[in-house]
Amino acid sequence: MAAIEKVLVDNGFVFSFLLVGTLMWCSFWISTKLTNGKLPGIAIAITAGLVLAFLGDKKGLADIPLFSGLAFMGGSVLRDFSIVSTAMGASFSEIKKAGKQGVIALFIGVILSFFLGGLIGYLLGYRDVKSFTTIGAGACTFIVGPVTGSAIGATSDVIALSIAIGVIKSIVVTIGTPLLASKIGLNNPQSAMIYGGLMGTTSGVAAGLAATDTKLVPYGALTATFYTGLGCLLCPSILYFIVLFLEGAVK
Repeated sequence: MAAIEKVLVDNGFVFSFLLVGTLMWCSFWISTKLTNGKLPGIAIAITAGLVLAFLGDKKGLADIPLFSGLAFMGGSVLRDFSIVSTAMGASFSEIKKAGKQGVIALFIGVILSFFLGGLIGYLLGYRDVKSFTTIGAGACTFIVGPVTGSAIGATSDVIALSIAIGVIKSIVVTIGTPLLASKIGLNNPQSAMIYGGLMGTTSGVAAGLAATDTKLVPYGALTATFYTGLGCLLCPSILYFIVLFLEGAVK
């Protein structure tokens, strides 16, 4: 057992992929067999990951030597890679397919999420401009939050909180999409594009639409992809300065 543990610790990063892959497989098995697909596998996986994080300390499971590879896998390197890979898969010519409604939905989605998230943080006691902006950006997506927080110099605990609110949003969108789809007319490519622009969390929208109608996934993911990029542009710049202005006006 000691020899096996040493091999796993020495190859922690590779072992982390095995752990995450196993968790994903189990989550989708539970989704298919126990919930008949009504509860998306990705939502189960995210929830399970959050529960497992409590087993460790500040870095979750990564604080346990056997699972130290998770620290790198869940760190900024792969986060930044995901941002770049998402941007590389987008094309401005493609966004035109969403029409004016899709573009409007993008701006409404980013601005509305930003100020709602920032307001929640404000009510919870995070009342300085950097915290308001970072938490508001996290409410856009869990990628926009840390990017914005790093850009404006927010504290690490606020950045962590922005990631948390983004993850919660992703879970809510994942679970809520198939439940509300019929009530909001989410049954065609155009509505899927608008929905992706309003919600923005690519993982949540894609998983939610997959549980609703797999044919709608590319359309919702299209505008949701641009949402992340737009959020990374607007939150640490224009929206940050707007919050600065509002703070000055209140004082």
